[in-house]
Amino acid sequence: MLAATRIYQVAVPTPLYRVFDYFASASLVAGTRVRVQFGRREMVGVVVGTLEHSELPRNRLKQVMRILDEAPLIPPTLLMLLQWVADYYHHPLGEVIHTALPVYLRQGRPVAFKGEMAWSLTEAGRGVRQEMSHRAPAQKRLLDALAAAPDGLVAKQLMEISLRWSATLKVMRAKGWVSSHPHDTPRVSPRNILPSPELNPGQKSAVAAIAARLGHFHPFLLHGVTASGKTEVYLNVIEQVLSQGKQVLVLVPEIGLTPQLVERFQRRFQAPIAVLHSGLNNQERLNAWIAAIGGKASIVIGTRSAVFTPLNKPGLIVVDEEHDTSYKQQDGLRYSARDVAVMRASREKIPIVLGSATPSLESLKNARAGTYTLLDLPDRTGGAGMPHVRLCDMRRLKPTDGLSLPLREAIAARLEKREQTILFLNRRGFAPVWMCYDCGWVAPCRRCDAQLTLHRKRQKLLCHHCGAEQEVSLSCPDCHGTNLHPLGEGTERVEGALEKFFPRARIERIDRDTTLRKGTLEEKLRRIHAGQVDILVGTQMLSKGHDFPNVTLVGVLNADQGLYGMDFRASERLFQLILQVSGRAGRADKPGEVLLQTWHPAHSLFAALQRHDFHGFAEFALGERRETGYPPYSHLALLRAESPVPGAALRFLREARGLAVSLSPGEGVQIMESLPAPLERLAGRYRAQLLIQSRDRTPLQAFLRRWVVQLAEAKFSSKARWSLDVDPVDLY
Repeated sequence: MLAATRIYQVAVPTPLYRVFDYFASASLVAGTRVRVQFGRREMVGVVVGTLEHSELPRNRLKQVMRILDEAPLIPPTLLMLLQWVADYYHHPLGEVIHTALPVYLRQGRPVAFKGEMAWSLTEAGRGVRQEMSHRAPAQKRLLDALAAAPDGLVAKQLMEISLRWSATLKVMRAKGWVSSHPHDTPRVSPRNILPSPELNPGQKSAVAAIAARLGHFHPFLLHGVTASGKTEVYLNVIEQVLSQGKQVLVLVPEIGLTPQLVERFQRRFQAPIAVLHSGLNNQERLNAWIAAIGGKASIVIGTRSAVFTPLNKPGLIVVDEEHDTSYKQQDGLRYSARDVAVMRASREKIPIVLGSATPSLESLKNARAGTYTLLDLPDRTGGAGMPHVRLCDMRRLKPTDGLSLPLREAIAARLEKREQTILFLNRRGFAPVWMCYDCGWVAPCRRCDAQLTLHRKRQKLLCHHCGAEQEVSLSCPDCHGTNLHPLGEGTERVEGALEKFFPRARIERIDRDTTLRKGTLEEKLRRIHAGQVDILVGTQMLSKGHDFPNVTLVGVLNADQGLYGMDFRASERLFQLILQVSGRAGRADKPGEVLLQTWHPAHSLFAALQRHDFHGFAEFALGERRETGYPPYSHLALLRAESPVPGAALRFLREARGLAVSLSPGEGVQIMESLPAPLERLAGRYRAQLLIQSRDRTPLQAFLRRWVVQLAEAKFSSKARWSLDVDPVDLY
């Protein structure tokens, strides 16, 4: 029976580091989904190769149950990229492919686009539009809008024209003036396209350098000060890519940056734009994926996982805010979307642009070594100057609810001039500690080695690590006293203090607590741009990418957060964060000011911030890394383990280390001692970690390849849940 059949290697989503052999009578191509029997379960796998002979006896080979795709779903270049990801991050190939596909495709559903219902004018509607009386203004507005949208308008767009659009269209449909049809491609904005502004010399030079490499792989690091017009460089290069009939993939670190970037692109391009992020439902994600692979979406904008989106005619990849740690997945397949994007551009033979006002030291080192081409934008556009940075010495100031007198006076001055203020505090909630002032008891999380945060409006104590909730204790469980008070400030407390100090000010808070509902963030940003907000207080959601022309003051309430963190990257991240949020001030024709509240005003990091001297800080930080042997002058891998049993994770790591030593890791590969994680207990599980360090990447990868396979097969590997993180961005 098998003589006329072929044997196929199929990757299935299991934690096993191998692919599996199946036979089929039909001819299959790599990248095709199939349904197979795996043990007692049916699973959806992807064909990744063919074999002349299998190591299994013929009578043990199982047949492919069903072929799910008429043509390969994953293009060859993308499948090769996924195989590289599996190899580099030492993760099972089946799970890597599973991660790259939309949920519905993982489940074996057909590749089916289900678009929104779009409304268009009929010929009769076009004829009657010119004769429409002013006595029917709602109908006239809809007719005019539909006439300007040849592809039709969907519900969200119609809602912006008239709140009663549904009833009005029902009447117009009965008259034969409009018709509806499913919209099977991403919408094209009906707005008038804005021309490109005049570029300054730095922007022109950057655009010319990137455009000269279209059609070839070349990595660019676009380093521009805040408000230097990096996005305008992207847009001008993208315009040239689209004119060649190619597609563009744009990555952003967070969902909060997606709406404003889409808005900016819609103002410039009369082209279909597909959007991919975690806020979409499964069908919306599948629609965007289909539009991208079919070439119907000229531009794809998305967060981390969008790096795996297949493109029909790739022409350019842009990674905005390339330094952002959100590009690194922190569970499951622990990949860096930025690094994967660079490898993808290499395989697609297209240029990639990594943009940031505060590039990562890894990217900066690559640029200095000539691996990347560095493009500098040293000046703000439109003649705007850099904001003046002033330090508030909190050793001599007594803040009220986190607000010093100089900061309150600066806010009052902006309110008088009708200018906007941003206050930045990277801590949500009312207060990080609920404490008994009689005996010192602090409310703990029962599942973590952490304290609970008070959320006063919800009247709850929450753990920001595991999400656990508790009622607010009104008496101390240790001394039974009632002298309990909040200690420290979060964004909720600062918001309340602002309402007391400035009762007539319009205050908006942006953090995870206030933006949970879909569309809430977009509405808050709309109010800010419309001038309906005077003071904006929030977390790092505000620190990057946003352009608020009327913001002239930024206050950083606790500039010392992370100054002496345990992670070797702590100072780099603090500098990036403060420089980014400071860059929100004075971006237009009004001068900006930044007030940093600090207890360490003499620290060299703040001196560099006052000078806006990223290169000076980077030179110092790179020197430190070179002396200590930390990345980017070495390469790391971190084996993490966790268990609900105390000590089990450490015992597993000690055995894993013993196995590693027995494999003779190779010259330059150091295996550190296993240690408990700094936050050892998290969500009821005890955690530990083992660090591996190497001067060179090649011997590290060779060692990991041997170690992980044997680790997965070792008898002791079931004693704890473990994962390997290659190039970790968070050691603690």
